[in-house]
Amino acid sequence: MRDGWIIYAAFGVLVCLLLWRVATQRNVTGAEAGNRRASLIILAVVAIAMVVWQGARLLPIEATTAHTEDKTITVFAAASLKNALDDVDIAFTKQSGIKVVARYGASSALAKQIKQSAPADVFASADLQWMDHCVRKKDTRVNLLGNKLVLIAAKDIKIDHVTIGPGFDLAKLAGGGRVATGDVREVPVGLYAKAVLERLGAWAAVEPKIAMSENVRVALGLVARGEAPLGIVYETDAKIEPAVKVIGAFPDNTQDPIIYPVALTETAKPDAAQYLSFLRSQTAKSVFEKYGFNFLVKPAS
Repeated sequence: MRDGWIIYAAFGVLVCLLLWRVATQRNVTGAEAGNRRASLIILAVVAIAMVVWQGARLLPIEATTAHTEDKTITVFAAASLKNALDDVDIAFTKQSGIKVVARYGASSALAKQIKQSAPADVFASADLQWMDHCVRKKDTRVNLLGNKLVLIAAKDIKIDHVTIGPGFDLAKLAGGGRVATGDVREVPVGLYAKAVLERLGAWAAVEPKIAMSENVRVALGLVARGEAPLGIVYETDAKIEPAVKVIGAFPDNTQDPIIYPVALTETAKPDAAQYLSFLRSQTAKSVFEKYGFNFLVKPAS
């Protein structure tokens, strides 16, 4: 439709040229030529009017389309936020009319992409260090959510509860199976898991049995499908997967605080600031807490 006026213009020009050619033939009398030239003028006026009308009709449509396209923001977020953030995004779009396109993955991978100029407006990380790593507007950063690590097992495993403390032998508990978690070299849940197991004195024995995954949801899936009997994931992930059960909680004094910072990127669209404010709202707080996250800020009015 955008090019409709071009079609009208081309049609009018071609007709005009044809009539002009006919009107200027040698065998046409002066009176006939005059009549045809008069017809030509009338046709030209009609063609111009059609072009003006078509352009006036399409301009508001194009303006509206451009405006709609501009009302979209892109959010890069930790995989563990998916269920809760999807609900938050729906509420935000309903209130603001701004569409949210969310991309989920390991915070490490997303931070690297943002640093390499990936088109993101907001970054929600599962830890502090990957927020430090990427390019973002420092004055917009806020530590929004908290979480905890838990030990999970497949639903049909005959283990109901274990007490986790100093001397905890996770390798023995895993037996011939493996313990799924994130990549302990860079994925936040893996970094948290390694740190807590080192404090418990369990890391050295269990390290060969660790099944490292690209993000926490992949690790959760390994346990849910029975491919790994045990896993270390966030409490919120265990809560949304019916095929697993929590068999142990890591003591608070053995694990680093799990904090989710959010911030605008350096290339964020203006509408992203409204989204960041919404993440701090009472509406967002209710959603995040429903999924088991700790809301770390005072809700904005």
